[in-house]
Amino acid sequence: MTHHNLFGTFQSYPLGAGGSGRYYSLPALEAAGVGRISRLPVSIRLVLESVLRNCDGKKVTEEHVRQLAAWKPVAERVDEIPFVVARVVLQDFTGVPLLADLAAMRNVAHDLKRDPKTIEPLVPVDLVVDHSVMIDHYGSKDALDLNMKLEFQRNAERYQFMKWGMQAFDTFKVVPPGIGIVHQVNLEYLARGVHVKDGVTYPDTLVGTDSHTTMINGIGVVGWGVGGIEAEAGMLGQPVYFLTPDVVGVELKGRLAEGITATDLVLTVTQMLRKEKVVGKFVEFFGEGTASLAVPDRATIANMAPEYGATMGFFPVDRSTVDYLRATGRTAEEIDRFESYFKAQKLWGVPRAGEIDYTKVLTLDLSTIKPSLAGPKRPQDRIEMPKLKSTFTELYSKPVAENGFAKKPGDLAQRVRTADGDEIGSGDVLIAAITSCTNTSNPGVLLAAGLLARKAVERGLKVKPHIKTSLAPGSRVVTDYLTKAGLLPYLAKLGFDVAAYGCTTCIGNAGDLKPAINDAIVANDLVCAAVLSGNRNFEARIHPNLKANFLASPPLVVAYAIAGTVLRDFTTEPVGHGADGKPVMLAELWPSSQEIAAAMPYAMDPASFRTLYGDLANANPLWKGIRGAVGQVYDWPRSTYIARPPFFDGFSLKPAAHGADAIRGARALGIFGDSVTTDHISPAGSI
Repeated sequence: MTHHNLFGTFQSYPLGAGGSGRYYSLPALEAAGVGRISRLPVSIRLVLESVLRNCDGKKVTEEHVRQLAAWKPVAERVDEIPFVVARVVLQDFTGVPLLADLAAMRNVAHDLKRDPKTIEPLVPVDLVVDHSVMIDHYGSKDALDLNMKLEFQRNAERYQFMKWGMQAFDTFKVVPPGIGIVHQVNLEYLARGVHVKDGVTYPDTLVGTDSHTTMINGIGVVGWGVGGIEAEAGMLGQPVYFLTPDVVGVELKGRLAEGITATDLVLTVTQMLRKEKVVGKFVEFFGEGTASLAVPDRATIANMAPEYGATMGFFPVDRSTVDYLRATGRTAEEIDRFESYFKAQKLWGVPRAGEIDYTKVLTLDLSTIKPSLAGPKRPQDRIEMPKLKSTFTELYSKPVAENGFAKKPGDLAQRVRTADGDEIGSGDVLIAAITSCTNTSNPGVLLAAGLLARKAVERGLKVKPHIKTSLAPGSRVVTDYLTKAGLLPYLAKLGFDVAAYGCTTCIGNAGDLKPAINDAIVANDLVCAAVLSGNRNFEARIHPNLKANFLASPPLVVAYAIAGTVLRDFTTEPVGHGADGKPVMLAELWPSSQEIAAAMPYAMDPASFRTLYGDLANANPLWKGIRGAVGQVYDWPRSTYIARPPFFDGFSLKPAAHGADAIRGARALGIFGDSVTTDHISPAGSI
């Protein structure tokens, strides 16, 4: 294949282990006088590399290269960037419709007597099945097996369709159910750092059909969530178009204090950036505080970019990135190529203050972060942990317009008995879930949860059986290291048995509460709570009858499960009473950074990652038992669920003579107020 050499940028770079690779050089682009590339934000430079490399004079032109190379921190944003991504990531809810489109295109090719194989994604596509499992069973060693069997019963048609897609398309891969959450699997396994195609090395970039695709920004990968149409265009080799963005630089200073978690940090960042109104902008982190963060902490912050409204929450590549790739089982050759490439592009290292031109610079001192939760209805509404009790008490009687529940203050103390004999009231925690890609990808907070559970069990603390507890790791690696660290049995004794590997409570797949509890909540209009280590907590998302939902770190989820209520100030009131009848304070249970560090080697074992991701096709016996159709063209079965899209009916290679039909009398289907999200109106879940 012939490669262009626009501005003399097609050059060689040295590999650390010897030899060389070919790449499109951003330093050479600057040397050619096209722009001050070295002053551009790192995220803009990585997009610029794609524009430069894919310049074909048609979809991507020299003018596009010049426009982006001349990016100004403050300017009118009118230029569209044609961004060609390296790969596409799908989850099952959004991925199945795209596979259906590809299958329908194959039908058209077949009907037109063309080779169906001409319809093929031009970039690698990975579909991770993670949104289909629900927490029907919990609090037992059989929960995982029982939930997975139900998942396969409910989704057999979809899984058969995916199996057909795997054998029909060369570039379409499926990570089966029961492996993990798409964003954690992407971080731990799918992302390879850099790609080599036709002899050219280029950085990993992607779009995904899930808003939290941004988690991958934590290892210096440019990527974000898009709609199905944009993802489909990317799959077929078309550019993803977006307006040249503003880039907000966030300088992190200092270090996190003892006992502060990445969750506390990300909830603070979310609150700060939401106030700054970063919607449609890139956010890029820099400074010495950024460099001090481990990759899982960076990924936690990147994950919640949709909650603070940014297109991305980007972290540059440095030694910590390489350490993470090595610890998660990438090969020595991959790591050498990754490091050599980024150094050659002068994209290595976290920038210091003053080295980059940003649209605006914000500063956050990590030493000021406090233990936090967020809620009860929005992820940006951060509450310092000692104030949760008083905040809930105030919101209980505040008007709905002020984020409250508009109840009579005196009703807060009401306790009612359920038909099963349980006693519940407003403020009670009824769901406690360690869940979501945001935190289950971070061994620091998961080990902290296990350590806290061990101390709690040793003191004789318990969780009331009517509280729905669950542990839904983002990958099987989590179970592996919690087991090796000896912590999983303690979590299980508090009801946090592994219940699923997938996106569960955080997306509303918490499963139902006991009928007697539902009846008591509805009959008495109680404001009960869920506490989860997730990223979304909009009202009724977690469960239709739970009005108050709080985001918290995994160890705090365990603590509030033990307490059974959010109406407790852990700085002055005990989490519970031990077997000896004495009060147990949270400070007595909270693990030290030294305890977490001592357990961390269990979580960063390359051999475990290689083993657990080594043979995904045979990892789940239930998946092996699915029998999909074979052949290059899909024979659509009679189904109310998987249906052939009608868009291609009557398709011909020549457009109609009259062109596109005019649209007349169009109306808006709906006009919604603030904080109405896709959760409230999406057909993917209950409306």
